[in-house]
Amino acid sequence: MCHVIVTCRSMLWTLLSIVVAFVELVAFMSPDWLLGSLRPESGVSKTEMDVRKYRPSLGLYSRCLHIGTQGVGVSCGPYAGTFGEVASKFWQASMLFLAAGTLVLGCVACISIFTLCFQSIKKKSIFNICGLLQAIGGLLLMVGLMLYPAGWGSEKVMLFCGTEASPFRPAQCSLGWAFYAAIGGTLGTFLCSVLSAQAEIATSSDKVQEEIEEGKSLICLL
Repeated sequence: MCHVIVTCRSMLWTLLSIVVAFVELVAFMSPDWLLGSLRPESGVSKTEMDVRKYRPSLGLYSRCLHIGTQGVGVSCGPYAGTFGEVASKFWQASMLFLAAGTLVLGCVACISIFTLCFQSIKKKSIFNICGLLQAIGGLLLMVGLMLYPAGWGSEKVMLFCGTEASPFRPAQCSLGWAFYAAIGGTLGTFLCSVLSAQAEIATSSDKVQEEIEEGKSLICLL
């Protein structure tokens, strides 16, 4: 019989697991990892040049540039047609680690929804298994984030950030929100790994067992 068990700690872990997976996915796909130096829009006069400027952005495999005259629009899309065309080998490795970590988190996020009804598989706690997977996913993400700045010396980055750009030194560029979001998601992943143990304790407490013995199929506890 399926017992739906909802506690504050288990619900917090489930929601946070979904959030960190979504944050990492959005950050991975975003072109806003590096923000280039201010540039005048094409077609503007010298008197407008100081006012109408934009900052191009560069992601792991995509970029955003203004196109047309007088800022007609923004063109965002992949700059790399194949994986081999990604800006540097370090970024290729970073993408692999980040993609693997995000995939693990996505799987855990899906599984976390079913923990409301199923808390164990063959007498092994799903929470503990998911917590271990989240720790592994967090390590993969951390390695990917550490590899990313090593690719700042590539030719592609130099076009956006200036010829002074070098590994771990972005020169005229600044870090975009996607990089910080990826860091926040990674920290949240390790927090989820810790919370999974608390979710296990909460759903297997004596109060829960008493509710089950009373024949209740929906159990909600603080």
